[in-house]
Amino acid sequence: MLSIPLIEITQLVERLVDYPEALRSLQEIEDCDGELNDAALSLALRAGLEPTENEGWLEGFAKRYRHIACLPEFRADLKAQQVIALVQHLTQNSQCPNLLVVPVALYISKIGVDSFCQSFDNSRVPAE
Repeated sequence: MLSIPLIEITQLVERLVDYPEALRSLQEIEDCDGELNDAALSLALRAGLEPTENEGWLEGFAKRYRHIACLPEFRADLKAQQVIALVQHLTQNSQCPNLLVVPVALYISKIGVDSFCQSFDNSRVPAE
């Protein structure tokens, strides 16, 4: 399981003060002792989704936003464990429920953006 340290949650709270749903997500992650998957499942239920599995649910859900997270403008930040730009973009420009934006971004940054994007990169047709 992926666990987010309390200090990291605190730092994100300070940087996402203008995003109330992100703050609610961070509070849930903290309430779940930093366990990202547990928090994501709880947040998914609050967002009206019905997760059908416990293990691996966040991984599958995050893949829905691979086409965004794997863009060059987000990769460098995610490699540096910086999720703010992706959180802001997903909140403003995607269908991702706002309560799940932070867990998705944290998941991608924690498992590694290169690993997360590998199948996406391999499936793209090279430009001629």
